[in-house]
Amino acid sequence: MLNYIWAVMIVVGVIYGVFTGNIEQVGDGAIESAEEAVKLCITMLGIMSMWMGFMGVAEKSGLVAKAEKMLEPVIHWLFPALPKDHKARAHIITNIIANILGLGWAATPAGLKAMEELAKDPIPQKGKILPGHISTNEMCTFLVLNISSLQLIPVNMIAYRSQYGSASPASIVAPAILATTISTLVGVIFCKIMCKYTLK
Repeated sequence: MLNYIWAVMIVVGVIYGVFTGNIEQVGDGAIESAEEAVKLCITMLGIMSMWMGFMGVAEKSGLVAKAEKMLEPVIHWLFPALPKDHKARAHIITNIIANILGLGWAATPAGLKAMEELAKDPIPQKGKILPGHISTNEMCTFLVLNISSLQLIPVNMIAYRSQYGSASPASIVAPAILATTISTLVGVIFCKIMCKYTLK
């Protein structure tokens, strides 16, 4: 769907440029934007590599394992019906840790794997297994939690601000923490309320 939207926007832009006599500016803008996109990708590659390296060190040192233990009570409260031996549990915790560190590219694979495991081995809803096309409470809660995405270090935003010449790229940290904390709290409260009105 997004492909169609972008295609329509490009076609409309070109047609508008032709009719207003600005087609040259449209071409220049496309070239400049392509150049800027490549520079941004290179910048993000460096930052991504650095943080993924930190994540690897944290895993090897046992820091991630300690964080997982600290998050266990939170996970149990968020997903009370999720068994401790469920395969999705580790992926959910990894996803949350990666999101907190602002590593969206590391959080996405873990999130997809968690959803896959939740779909493969669904939690019974009031003693019954729902059909495969119906999402369970756990799946919906995890989706909302992943989208609201509490972040302590908004790596992506800092990188973008740095790339575009911000005098203080890291000044976004406090507003980001506040915004994502509120969005996460609202998301969690919504899920807890809605779960009471579902099959459970």
